[in-house]
Amino acid sequence: MIKTVPVVAGVGMTRFASDRPDCNPRDLLAEAVLALLVDTGMLHLRAVQHGLCSYESDHFNKQMTLAAILHDQIGLLPTPTVRVEGGGATGALALRTAWAYIQSGLCDSILVYGCETNGRGVSSQTANQLFALSADFDWEMMIGGTYTGFYAAMMRAHMDKYGTTPEQFAHVAVRNRHNAQYNPLAQKPMDISIADVLNSRPVAEPYRLLDCSLLSDGAAVMLLSTEAWAREHCPRFAQRPAVHFAATGCGTDTMRLGDRYPDITNFRAKQAAAQQAYTMASITNPLDDIDVAELYDSYSGVEIQAVEDLGFVPPGAGGRSIASGLFDLSGQLPVNTSGGLLGRGAPVGATGIAQAIEIAQQLWGEVDPRRQVANARRGLTDTHAGIATISVVNIFERRD
Repeated sequence: MIKTVPVVAGVGMTRFASDRPDCNPRDLLAEAVLALLVDTGMLHLRAVQHGLCSYESDHFNKQMTLAAILHDQIGLLPTPTVRVEGGGATGALALRTAWAYIQSGLCDSILVYGCETNGRGVSSQTANQLFALSADFDWEMMIGGTYTGFYAAMMRAHMDKYGTTPEQFAHVAVRNRHNAQYNPLAQKPMDISIADVLNSRPVAEPYRLLDCSLLSDGAAVMLLSTEAWAREHCPRFAQRPAVHFAATGCGTDTMRLGDRYPDITNFRAKQAAAQQAYTMASITNPLDDIDVAELYDSYSGVEIQAVEDLGFVPPGAGGRSIASGLFDLSGQLPVNTSGGLLGRGAPVGATGIAQAIEIAQQLWGEVDPRRQVANARRGLTDTHAGIATISVVNIFERRD
């Protein structure tokens, strides 16, 4: 039984970049928190009751026990803190955990803060090796398994079963980078064509360079609270529509892709997470009931799989529906209005939080008019770890 539905009291994030040599993780987080203070109208964080830290890798960030350092850096002492980690799903899991903390009555306000420095501070080869450690070390990494290879195998199976084409998932790569042109915090806005994607360097068949998401440095924070706390402590809260963190779902699947064979075209965990969230939010027709969505486009074809697994279109119809423009800014359900992982960037611990920030700002009506979804009242974020070994779906809505 849902007791207290949290609200988004405020948000803040840095520009995502391929490299921030001027910053370490604590500097990035301080920058995001300063943006949060401006967003909320608060002068300080002294009223915040709890912290929750989101980052994936000690290796990328070059620091063990980073949560304690970050908590100290932003002045939240002596309040409690905890770290959440779940691969690519880390930021969304952190928000889900914060939702539960407020639901339980443990606190009335909690700052969810995430950052990562997985840009050019390390080589792409080292980055791929570190990401490979997130796979099954004993059974996958030692035989050369990488996530790019796993995703490529899934997409090839999807193509073989449903007739999905490279042109269809190239549409995702073109559209999301186009949307990023209207996001001043995005890492890689680009005006490219489907031909540009198809002619870019092969990476792992059928994926090419422009089908792949970005390695990034960046930080993002979201302040969740009860509505009463937000009204008392955040001057700007009453000046815009209340956005509620209405529902959350989480699903899991086998760590090894081979253990799912032959069912490797789609993400079972994402289907389970979506159904949990939809039940909680009383959603029966996702395509009609959701106005805007941020989907986990780690590779362009993953968005095709996602629109099917989230129930927006039937299995196998993702490629055709995406190519038709159904999910473009002018379509029925705009997705990745921020630019997504392909255009906005993907510092792992901040990614799920950044997705939620885009949805909150869409529901507030505060983004660039060129990417603003008219009359948006309900939005969804979809984030996953690995090859959707862990999948999280979070739903936000206006209730005014």
